[in-house]
Amino acid sequence: MIESDLVRETFNFWYTDHDHVKSPFPAYIKEDLKNQATQLFMKWVNKLPVADRKAISDNEVAQKLEEIIFDTALDLVQTEDERITILYPFLPRLGDKIMDSGPGQKEESKIIDRYIYTEDGNAYLKVRLEKSGNHEQWDKKFELPS
Repeated sequence: MIESDLVRETFNFWYTDHDHVKSPFPAYIKEDLKNQATQLFMKWVNKLPVADRKAISDNEVAQKLEEIIFDTALDLVQTEDERITILYPFLPRLGDKIMDSGPGQKEESKIIDRYIYTEDGNAYLKVRLEKSGNHEQWDKKFELPS
């Protein structure tokens, strides 16, 4: 069944770390997430009229599966930081290291806290970092995609 191959490959991708993205899902939800999201996806597929099933592209089907996986995961995680990771899997995470390359300096810092806030109608991720050398803390913000 094509859907089974797609489901298996999608979960294999998102449950494995890669150079460009780490898995956003904590280990403790992976089994439940796979079961629940697969059931929801199959319900969605089975509700599609046969003509629509033939007309829908593989890319559209894959996007719907990923949407279901990420939406389902939001209900399974326990912390706000885990929610942030699922909502924005490509942004820096707790424990990630960032090079601070300000004027005349190049020093590694580690993310020790992060949260989402709104300013002037725009959403931002604010991260608190700690410099490796002197443990000085500093903040950096990233505008979030709308």
